[in-house]
Amino acid sequence: MNDFGADHGVAHAASAPLFARADHGAPSVFRVENMLREARRQKELAWGHVPEVCVIDPDGDIVDHVRQSFAATRCRHWACYHTRMWEWTTGEVRCGIVGRVVGGSFSVLVAEQLFASGCRLLVNVASAGQIADAGPPPYHILVERAMRDEGTSYHYLPPSTYAAADPRLIAFARETLARAGYALHVGATWTTDAPFRETAATIALRRAAGILAVEMEAAALYAFAAACRRPVICLAHVSNQLGCVEGDFEKGEGNGASTSLALVTALAQAWSARAVGGDADFGETR
Repeated sequence: MNDFGADHGVAHAASAPLFARADHGAPSVFRVENMLREARRQKELAWGHVPEVCVIDPDGDIVDHVRQSFAATRCRHWACYHTRMWEWTTGEVRCGIVGRVVGGSFSVLVAEQLFASGCRLLVNVASAGQIADAGPPPYHILVERAMRDEGTSYHYLPPSTYAAADPRLIAFARETLARAGYALHVGATWTTDAPFRETAATIALRRAAGILAVEMEAAALYAFAAACRRPVICLAHVSNQLGCVEGDFEKGEGNGASTSLALVTALAQAWSARAVGGDADFGETR
């Protein structure tokens, strides 16, 4: 019988590298700006800013929608080695979107590059599984805080149960979306990096803790946002009941892209209006 976990899990929890590090405020030797410099050199890209409002779309449905319905085009200034950015204009606001960025580590890798490339507001719209019964899916949650059951957040902030969004951004998003006529749930999600290890016992614990849904990016993005003082809003699109019912994973019209894009558009336009009025500073310094 293999009892490695029983013998070593408790004994070495405190000394695990993920939790033992204490240099969260120290600068990194490997800098995102330096990587982008070399990527531009290798790709022969001229320097230029990406759109100020950017979206991470893990499932890629919104990307497909803006390409088909809004003639979104490739952003010629996006130097990321791993992804493509598409951009379009809504009203007077230029927006960019990067698709199929799944998980905390990948989303923060991209977020770091976005803000180093000119992004000033990032919105993440991720599919999520229902934990608390808030009604039949699909529906959206404005993520106020996320339980840190992943690894990336611990490289940005010391250990804690949750990574929280900037309260000012949550208030801004709530007011903006309510004014636009959208009724969203607001609350906590559970960020995991192992979606196929969502056991019954763990789900019961999360439900008892008041968790609304499970997703894969919010805790990492909010930890990055707090540590680096970057404005990030996470929306969870609850699209399923963990595959436990027949006909699950139905997101709605256009695979949910129409509604998700409407939320993004409302946020982008309201944020841009605040920026024009000189009132959009949510602590954008590193």
